[in-house]
Formats: sequence, C-alpha cells, structure tokens
Amino acid sequence: MFWFLLISLVVVVAAVTLAVVGSGDGSQHTAGGGLGDAPPDVLDEPLPPDRPVGRADVDGLRLAVGVRGYRMRQVDDVLDRLGAELAERDARIAELESALAGAQAAAMGRADFFEQTQEGSDGR
Repeated sequence: MFWFLLISLVVVVAAVTLAVVGSGDGSQHTAGGGLGDAPPDVLDEPLPPDRPVGRADVDGLRLAVGVRGYRMRQVDDVLDRLGAELAERDARIAELESALAGAQAAAMGRADFFEQTQEGSDGR
C-alpha cells in the first residue's frame, strides 16, 4: 500500500510539472497550459527623450527591479534627468519673475509720472 501511494504521488507531481512547464519540445504555448514569455525587466527609455517630462510621465514611471532592489543606473539616470529639467524650469521661472517685476516697476513709474503731470497741470 505504501509503495502504491508513493508511486501515485510521483506520477501526480510529474503530471503537474509537465503541465506547468509545457510539452517539453521547447515551445511554450500559453493556451496549451505552458508559461508564456515574461516581459523584459529593463526598460529602454523610461522617460520621453523628445519632449519635457510631465506629471503623467512621472506618475506612469515604473523602474525595473533587480536582485537587490531597483537598478541603480536607471534610477540615477531618471533622477539626473528630472533634476536637470527642474533646474531649467526654476531658471525660467526666475527669469519670468524678474521680467514681471521690471514691468511692474516700469508701470508704477509711469503711473507716478502721470500723477505728477496731472497734479502739475491742475495747479496752473
């Protein structure tokens, strides 16, 4: 009885293994019960190279996972790119703010000049 159960267990384990691995001829068919090919773990370019990075790009960013965590080089590349784009945006914001402050100062100067001109013409 013991040998019968042992042989039955080996046959069941072998059948399950063959069903999971596939037919054994090297072809893997997902419809036939075999495992399909896994998608590649490394992304070619996680961020779009031809345009600035947007909020949706960062939200959709998925970095590849290695043996000990995320792939260091890929994370460093993404952080370098985001840092460079943020620095460019900060510089552009500072430039626009200074231009706005200059335009506001010029507008205030003209308003003061017009007020002085009107006061001078009313006093005559």
